[in-house]
Amino acid sequence: MARNLGPVCRLCRREGLKLFLKGERCYSDKCAIERRNYPPGAHGQARTRFSEFAIRLREKQKVKRIYGLQEKQFESYFIEANRLPGNTGESLLLLLERRLDNVVYRLGFASSIAQSRQLVRHGHYLVNGKKVTVPSYLVSVGEVVSIAEGSRQKKVIVEAIEMAQRRGVPPWITLEREQFRGSLRSLPARADLTMPISEKLIVEHYSR
Repeated sequence: MARNLGPVCRLCRREGLKLFLKGERCYSDKCAIERRNYPPGAHGQARTRFSEFAIRLREKQKVKRIYGLQEKQFESYFIEANRLPGNTGESLLLLLERRLDNVVYRLGFASSIAQSRQLVRHGHYLVNGKKVTVPSYLVSVGEVVSIAEGSRQKKVIVEAIEMAQRRGVPPWITLEREQFRGSLRSLPARADLTMPISEKLIVEHYSR
């Protein structure tokens, strides 16, 4: 599946909740969910009955869109999570949360995961002092993620940091805003992941 190049607000409307794909716009009254809280398209307001398969598929699509992944990428994460000990669904979410583009977003160094991915590829962030340009890099506990010195005054990053002060950071992340760096204090517990996700449905989808 090719990466979506259309209006991302349609994705939020399709899933029926804010996926926070548009940065500042998601926190304003211009948010598509606030204005038109029904699926896009001519039949968006029609009542629809979903089969069990459709419910599981929608949950998988929702999580895939939250983290901005393509189908094969998401499936590879599920396969890896299935190999790990413990709950497969929780292992899947932990792998996704550890992605560098996601950690940069959680730290408030980008206004959305899509923007974070682009900035990572352009070399604006360091991990333990070394430039990393791979958005899928898995950040480990204790590794320090920082903004490259030459990028700290970049307009999009400055605006993202200002917006993040209102958004806050998760409890499993340590942020040193004045030093433009942060790290994983620990792996997030399931209770720390506040997006309405039912990982059990995703496991059922791939296990059918």
